[in-house]
Amino acid sequence: MSEEPTDAPQQPDESEAEPAPLLTLRDGLPRVIDTDEGLLAAAAALAAGTGPVGIDAERASGYRYSNRAYLIQLRREGAGIWLIDPIDLSTLAPLQEALEGTEWILHAATQDLPCLTELGLHPSSLFDTELAGRLLGYPRVGLATLVETVLGYHLRKEHSAADWSTRPLPEAWLEYAALDVEPLVELRDRLAAELEESGKAEWARQEFEHLRHFELPTRVDAWRRTSGMHKVRGRRGLAAVQALWETRDEIARERDVTPSRLIPDAAIVAAASALPTDRVALLGTKGFHGRGAERYANRWVAALQRVAAMPESELPARTPRGDGPPIPKAWADRDPVAARRLELAKEAMAELSERVEVPLENLLTPDTLRRVLWSPPRTREPGALLDEVTALLSGYGARGWQIALTAPLLTTAILDAESKA
Repeated sequence: MSEEPTDAPQQPDESEAEPAPLLTLRDGLPRVIDTDEGLLAAAAALAAGTGPVGIDAERASGYRYSNRAYLIQLRREGAGIWLIDPIDLSTLAPLQEALEGTEWILHAATQDLPCLTELGLHPSSLFDTELAGRLLGYPRVGLATLVETVLGYHLRKEHSAADWSTRPLPEAWLEYAALDVEPLVELRDRLAAELEESGKAEWARQEFEHLRHFELPTRVDAWRRTSGMHKVRGRRGLAAVQALWETRDEIARERDVTPSRLIPDAAIVAAASALPTDRVALLGTKGFHGRGAERYANRWVAALQRVAAMPESELPARTPRGDGPPIPKAWADRDPVAARRLELAKEAMAELSERVEVPLENLLTPDTLRRVLWSPPRTREPGALLDEVTALLSGYGARGWQIALTAPLLTTAILDAESKA
């Protein structure tokens, strides 16, 4: 067999795909609106536009204590892109009025809705491109990834962790922010079409309506999430973690900085383990560091002194009492039949997730699953049990499409677990 000439044209390697073209602003970078007069002009332009409006907000997570929006970006066909700095505006009521009855397009709506709500902005209806991607089974649903996968454009993300409380905002940051809303309308239309084709449009509609009323969950005993807290021994050590965490949170709120910029969790754990009760001993504690360690030393010491004086009866327990079921690993010892119910249900849910191409956590929250299976209805007549499981799921906030898919599986798991016990 003769060899091919060395100068033969090389076939392109199909594994090396052409890089996606960079997404750019079709209308250029707009100026930032930071006056009430400018907001009126923006609101009028957006009201005159057509179709849904893409919305995004930039916060200063990791820099500020508050979750406030420091920049709002909007794009609507016929109106273009608008960048609004809400900090010095007296009200955003004209913007809310202009968008009344308009569908909002957001990506990961639960991140932006709280800060927009704080400004008096509430959607009449919404479309969440991240959630749509999840329902459609996309393995990665970040905005940049979806834009590249669905629309074929590369989206820059180099300023996602910037301090958006900075003033004036650099032009490169503003371009990044504007690009976040540039593709939202087109992305929404493509994903909506896929939802229709896959028979999931109604699922999405129910999810989006549920999202429209989203509220941040109340964080009970948030100090228990302190990283490394498992290293602290004894209930008094736990009380020290709580006291130092709450003191740090109070100072951070006063200064409007993220708490970890004062002292890290590791410093709280170090001080709670050593339990020093004077300034010299505290500042000499190995691991107690951070820009706020010495500056607020008196307040840290005062917190630790309060802990030292607390009676045993007031010290926190290692595991707080809760109204929900125990952790799953304890089920086998406490209720073997319940453990079997959970095992069977998880197997069935995993099969369902693969079949409908929806992540498990979007089919049903783990907390709801555990609550139903730990304390199921008493009846074992299949029809009545299905009705009562359906009522339980509804009471826990599951949407209709979730109930239709999962209630029969949970009913079967309840019945089968007892028949095999």
